[in-house]
Amino acid sequence: MDRGSELSDFLRACRARLTPDRAGIADSGRIRRVPGLRRDEVAHLANVSVDYYTRLEQGRAANPSPEVIAALADALQLDGSERAHLSDLCGPSRRASGTAQRVRPGLLLTLRSLEDVPAFILGRRTDVLATNRLAREIIADFDSMPAVERNMARYTLLDPRARERLVDWDQAAADTVAVLRFDAGRHPGDRRLADLIGEMTVRCPEFTGWWNDHRVLRRTHGIKRYRHPVVGDLEFSYESFEPPGDPDQCLCVYNVEPGSPSAEALGLLASWTAERQLD
Repeated sequence: MDRGSELSDFLRACRARLTPDRAGIADSGRIRRVPGLRRDEVAHLANVSVDYYTRLEQGRAANPSPEVIAALADALQLDGSERAHLSDLCGPSRRASGTAQRVRPGLLLTLRSLEDVPAFILGRRTDVLATNRLAREIIADFDSMPAVERNMARYTLLDPRARERLVDWDQAAADTVAVLRFDAGRHPGDRRLADLIGEMTVRCPEFTGWWNDHRVLRRTHGIKRYRHPVVGDLEFSYESFEPPGDPDQCLCVYNVEPGSPSAEALGLLASWTAERQLD
């Protein structure tokens, strides 16, 4: 991924979706030939020169200061994920390690202690590094897949079973693409990520539209809904945690509301899978 082009496209996309009303800009009566804000309006809001902002949007202004990045983020009303993505695109390039990611023993023990809810560990480019029993039952049995296929984005966008299991597949798939774009900003030289993006561009009809939206998302928390073939619909409140010392991994936990139909169904499923393992 070319960082200059990515920064240019990202700034244009953010500028196009911010209306003058939302930005607090009074109607000057000038005819608008572009959607959203004009370059001079963004420059004014960020307190930088129009020439400097133009060069930045064209990928010709190198290494803007943290103050300028923060001012642009404020002017464009970026959320937390978008601010981090802008900083990644403007900062020094980080080279992705070519070595396979490993889950440290302590984090793996934490995952294995979570027996009553689905949980898993993701790495760069949404590679699935480890799962517990209920995650394999609810989402997919990644352990049985070839190593190259153990990837949440590849499963969500390319595996027909994901469209059947994810109740809100369109939203979940779009969010997954946004997570990939966030990761691409962190690791623009990741060859495996570029190959994954190329594969999904060819094989998933919806991917290109979502990718060209330039939406970014960092996994934090939210709602996931699945339709299991045995126990039916399940609603989870998920939380994601970055382990100290490794921002390229996250532990994802799918919780259920105590006493809810989802909790009862999950309990039945946990008992059934435990008995099946003993057979």
